[in-house]
Amino acid sequence: MVALGWEALGQWGEDVARIEPLAGGVANDVWRVRVQGKIAVGRLGARSDADLTWETELLQYLDREGLTVPVPIPTRDGRLFADGLVVMTYLEGGPPGSEADWRRVADTLHQLHRLTQLWPQRPGWRSSTDLLRADTGTKIDLVSMPPEGVARCRAAWARLIGRPKCVVHGNPNNPGNVRMMSNRVALIDWDESHVDVPDLDLVLPHNAAGLDGDALDIAAQASAAWEAAVCWDDDYAIRRLAEVRAVS
Repeated sequence: MVALGWEALGQWGEDVARIEPLAGGVANDVWRVRVQGKIAVGRLGARSDADLTWETELLQYLDREGLTVPVPIPTRDGRLFADGLVVMTYLEGGPPGSEADWRRVADTLHQLHRLTQLWPQRPGWRSSTDLLRADTGTKIDLVSMPPEGVARCRAAWARLIGRPKCVVHGNPNNPGNVRMMSNRVALIDWDESHVDVPDLDLVLPHNAAGLDGDALDIAAQASAAWEAAVCWDDDYAIRRLAEVRAVS
C-alpha cells in the first residue's frame, strides 16, 4: 500500500524522486525527496483529508506569522496534499544541545501558543480535559487502558480544568523535533499537534519554560498521562503511566 501511495509524488511534477528514508516516522513513512529541483520532505500516512487540511493550513498560518516550520509545497494543481502525501520544505539544523538552546525552544513555544488561542480543534481529536468525560479521540482509547490507569490520567488532567487552550505541538521535548539555527528555532513533525492546554508543551529539559514548583508538577503529571494514553500500550507508555501518581 505504501509503495502505491508514493506514486502520488508525481502530482508535484515530473522531476521528483524519493532519495532516502528519514528517521522519526512512526505513524507515517517519511522520506527526503527531490521536488522542483530542491530537497524537501515527503510524509505519507493514513490521515483523513480533514485532518491534513487542518495541519497544512496551520503550518501556512504559522509561517506567515514568522515561525519557522515545514511549509507545505503545493502540487502542480495547487493542492497542499494528495492521497495522504504531504510534501514540505526541508529544514536544516541540529537538535538543542544546551540549556540556552532549550530556553529558545520555550520562547518559540510561547509564541506558538499566543498565535493560536482561537484555533479550532483538529478533526477527530480531543483535548486532555475533554477526556475527563470522553473515552476516545484519534489515537487515544481509554477503554483499552487499565481502569486504575485511566483514573490516574484523569486525575492529572483534572488539574488543568479552566485553563485557556491553544495549539500545542505535542512532542517538543523530543530533540529530534527541533532544529536549531543561528537566529531561529524550527519546530518539525506536527503529526501530534492539536488544541489543548499549553502546559503539555512546556515540560522541557532544564525546566527551560521556567515553571515554578506547583506549575511544573501539574504540567509534568498531565504530560506523562497524555503520553501514556496516546501511546498505549507499548513499553514507553507503560513507563510514562508509572510516573503518574496514584489517586488518593
